Amino acid sequence: MVTPAHHPNPPAVPAEPNAVVPNAVVPNTAERNREQPDTAELNAAALRQAFGAYPTGVVALGALRDGEPVGLAVSSFVSISLEPPMVAVSVARTSTTWPRLTEAPVLGLSVLSRGQGALCRRLASREGDRFGGAGWQVTPDGAVLIHDAALWQTARVNAVYDGGDHEIVLMELLTVELFPGVEPLVFHTSQFRELTPHG
Repeated sequence: MVTPAHHPNPPAVPAEPNAVVPNAVVPNTAERNREQPDTAELNAAALRQAFGAYPTGVVALGALRDGEPVGLAVSSFVSISLEPPMVAVSVARTSTTWPRLTEAPVLGLSVLSRGQGALCRRLASREGDRFGGAGWQVTPDGAVLIHDAALWQTARVNAVYDGGDHEIVLMELLTVELFPGVEPLVFHTSQFRELTPHG
């Protein structure tokens, strides 16, 4: 236990709320306000900018429907559990692709790699051939996996929860295949970026 006399960083605030600290310098209100970061109003534009400040990978969800690959891109992918193995994604309620994917027994999840930014844009678009120019394959269960991805997973939907203007989709993983040395695509502030290792 560290005693107060040996505490490496003595607390600046007394333990008792009304105690007086000798020679304490209390900044005035103007000084405190200058130190505070600007707080943006919680509108859609500000929230998109704020959420975009957090770097993420991009995952392509895909399945074969009526003989054609159907897919979309999500950046809100998160690992949930090791036992049982579970992941989750967030999908906009306005998506017209997600209802088609929910009918598939198994979904393919491809973590897109560096250099697949154009494919990501196509998968996120509402028009055009989303898989145009991209290599892909289908599993016996009908899951679609993207060639040259950094990671392949297959999963089945376990549960869907209310997430406001999105649906939070909890999925149970069935298979995982990692491709060592393939760098993932990184999405940050609406731009694709590359990872740089630090020593």
